[in-house]
Parts: sequence; structure tokens; C-alpha cells
Amino acid sequence: MKLPIFIADAFTAKAFYGNPAAVCLLENKLDEDMHQKIAREMNLSETAFIRKLHPTDDFTQSSRFGLRWFTPASEVPLCGHATLASAAVLFHKIKNVNSALTFVTLSGELKARKAGDGIVLDLPLYPAQPQDFHEVKDLIKTAIGDTLVQDIRYSPDTRKLLVRLSDTYDRSFLEKLKVNTQNLLQVENTGKVKGLILTLKGQPGGQTQAFDFYSRYFAPWVGVAEDPVTGSAHTVLSSYWSQQLGKKDMHAFQCSCRGGQLEISLRSDGRVDIRGGAAVVLEGTLTA
Repeated sequence: MKLPIFIADAFTAKAFYGNPAAVCLLENKLDEDMHQKIAREMNLSETAFIRKLHPTDDFTQSSRFGLRWFTPASEVPLCGHATLASAAVLFHKIKNVNSALTFVTLSGELKARKAGDGIVLDLPLYPAQPQDFHEVKDLIKTAIGDTLVQDIRYSPDTRKLLVRLSDTYDRSFLEKLKVNTQNLLQVENTGKVKGLILTLKGQPGGQTQAFDFYSRYFAPWVGVAEDPVTGSAHTVLSSYWSQQLGKKDMHAFQCSCRGGQLEISLRSDGRVDIRGGAAVVLEGTLTA
């Protein structure tokens, strides 16, 4: 078996920043267990599999494809950065002739379109509801110790817990914060939480580029200790911060060691456009 495979860094314009995803092009149906084996071999936060929906489809000419995402441990229902990486591979390497692509996924139809030197993802928007602190205090205490918390929300659609840190902290605090992910599986094993978002209000102006909010994302429950830049987390963050800031258009930064920028625009149809760049850093053939 030989499969075309690529690695693209998403939500960045430069190689070796943003979030890397592997992208496999499937000419034919792949044995079900091979998806997970390949994702484990790639050992990135996500490996994406693009498949033809009909035998007559063509990766260069067609505009609709099937798309699935796998972490090294499991399949996930939504992955923004690997969708961006998949679109970048089709647009920039396969030279797909369309200006917009539709991906049929476990989260419904997702669209990606060219926008200048970037790509815009059309993603669902997931509201987060107030969460009782006492129900999750052990999880939060394990993860971030005595760090001051300003707000806690939970997204039942994505099973992500959003923890807003105190406005007294700044970006450098979030970047340097030591987060204990090793013990989270023992503290939270009910299945309610599959991802932990830490977020912080942005600081206005200054000499550096201003961001509306910052975040970091942790998902040891699906085999990813810390994800560098997370599109799916921003489907929750976008809803939350739009309400908090009274804004539809926002500029976000995820403060991992690789870092990544996202331009966010909430739409009138209850979805969100998330724009980012992508750099394809590897292309080759997977042999098994």
C-alpha cells in the first residue's frame, strides 16, 4: 500500500510554527484499523484522511470530499487545524481548481475557501454554559494549582471545559504557566470532559500586535497533552468571547510554544469563519 502523505503547519505563515497535521489522500477505501495505525505512526495531534465520495471524483477537479481526523489514540469529531491543513494541501500542492471546498465530516459539512494568502474555515459555533465550580474544582486544581480563575464554562456539544483566568494575569503568565496534564485522566474519568481550554482576556494596544483573547488547550483524554493551535477549541472560545467583548470580529492567539494566530468572524447564521495561514513542510509516500 502506498499513500500520498503531507505535513502542513496550520494557523501560521511560517514553517515550524502553528499546529502540524498529517494529511493522507485516499484514492481507494482504507481498512478501518489502518486509519488509527497511520495516525499513531505519524504521532501528531491529528492525522487527516481525505477520501473521494464517488469513484469518478478527482482530487484536482472535485469540490466535495470526505474527511476524518485521528489523534494517535482515537478518532475525533472535529479538528479545525487538520481541516485547514487538508485544504492547504488540496489548494497548494494538488492544485485543486476550485476556490472553495466542502468536507463531509462527523460534524456535518465544513467548508474551506481561499482568502488572499490564507484559508477561511466555515465551522459550527458552540455555546458554553455556566459550570458549577465545585463539580470541576479537582480537575482545575490538578491542572493549574492555585491560579486565580475568573469564569468557568462547559460546552456539552464538544465536551470542552473553558476556564478563564483572572484579568489580573497577562499573556506571559499564560505562556509560562505549568499545567499538569499527567493526572487529569485519574481526576476526570467520567467522559464529561474531553478537553481543557485555558483562556485570558487580551490587552489593548501597545507596541506588540493586539489580540482580543489568548488561550492554551489540553486534551490528554484523546492522547494530546497540549495542542499547539486548536480550531475546534475556538468554536467554543469564539462564542464565549463574542458575548464577553460584544464583538463579532476578533483576533486570537494560542500561546503554545509554537504559537498560532486566528482571525475570527461570527456569522449571522450561527456559524463562525476562522481564517489562518498554512505552510506545507513535507510531502512524500507512506508505504505499508
